[in-house]
Amino acid sequence: MSNERYAGNVFLVVAPSGAGKSTLVNALLARDPAIALSISYTTRPPRPGEVNGREYHFVSVDEFEARRMRGEFLESAEVHGNFYATSRQWIEERMREGRDVLLEIDWQGARQVKQVFRDAIGIFILPPSIEALEQRLHKRGQDAPAVIARRLLAAGSEIAHAPEFDYIVINEDFERALAELSAIVTAARLRYRSQAARHHALFVQLGIPA
Repeated sequence: MSNERYAGNVFLVVAPSGAGKSTLVNALLARDPAIALSISYTTRPPRPGEVNGREYHFVSVDEFEARRMRGEFLESAEVHGNFYATSRQWIEERMREGRDVLLEIDWQGARQVKQVFRDAIGIFILPPSIEALEQRLHKRGQDAPAVIARRLLAAGSEIAHAPEFDYIVINEDFERALAELSAIVTAARLRYRSQAARHHALFVQLGIPA
């Protein structure tokens, strides 16, 4: 299956921990409610303030494996010792509705999604520096020092996959980064495939292939 037949787009937003991905995505969703956020499944425990079904579907390792064996996931990956996955059924339903879908995901998952949704748009968010990344991880106060150290070690290998993505957003100034993210969404909606699907009758009337 590919999203080529649908008006909606699939956006894959990837970043190392601490780059500000979730904050940017939440601001984008508040600005553009037409985008549906995919809620991933994970085996990691909730962080303070997180709610099951809002940030993630928090499940046990056994339930995660059972769902994966039933073929419910579009992609799955192990990140920092925890498992994450995306519901294939939910994505397909949104695409049938013509909705744009956004996935906060890691580079491994993005690669798997691209195998199914070939037109998926990859966006990699970079920090302005490794020093800024470390400061943000400490500032958010959600992880133990050992976890932060592990995330920093992993950041380099994660950032090495940035060339695989269509767009790069450097999150140094938040408002500018958000504007750039919004511009990517707007440009994607104006692609021929999306416009032809959204305005099928017009294209037929004008004699343009739809």
